[in-house]
Amino acid sequence: MSTIFSQIVAGDIPARVVYEDETTYAFLDANPLAPGHTLVIPKDEYERLDDVPDDVATDLYATIHRLVPAVEESVDADATTVAFNNGEAAGQEVPHVHCHIVPRFEGDGGGPIHAVAGDRPDLEDDELDDIAAEIESRA
Repeated sequence: MSTIFSQIVAGDIPARVVYEDETTYAFLDANPLAPGHTLVIPKDEYERLDDVPDDVATDLYATIHRLVPAVEESVDADATTVAFNNGEAAGQEVPHVHCHIVPRFEGDGGGPIHAVAGDRPDLEDDELDDIAAEIESRA
């Protein structure tokens, strides 16, 4: 089943496209958090970041890298929050990898990325060491 983003890439659903190349596609978010809120996607469907092949991930980052300053300059933003929601529990609503480039403005009321998780865990040093070792062993 084709996601709404694949339907946009196919031209079946209209979008305000701001960039396209062989593997990536970028368009304004239909429900923006700020003026210029842009989504960057791989043209092919991948549900989660770890599903994206290395070469497509490289292209995806190159497009994000290209568009962040373009978005900021276009709407005179002071900064941007650049983020992926990777999986339903993280708030991913469309099962097609997509990066949000959200323009930020001084005094906009938005918070830092640390505000998205709610209550922070109180972890001891040995717990942090164990988690770091586990991640390192799987990387």
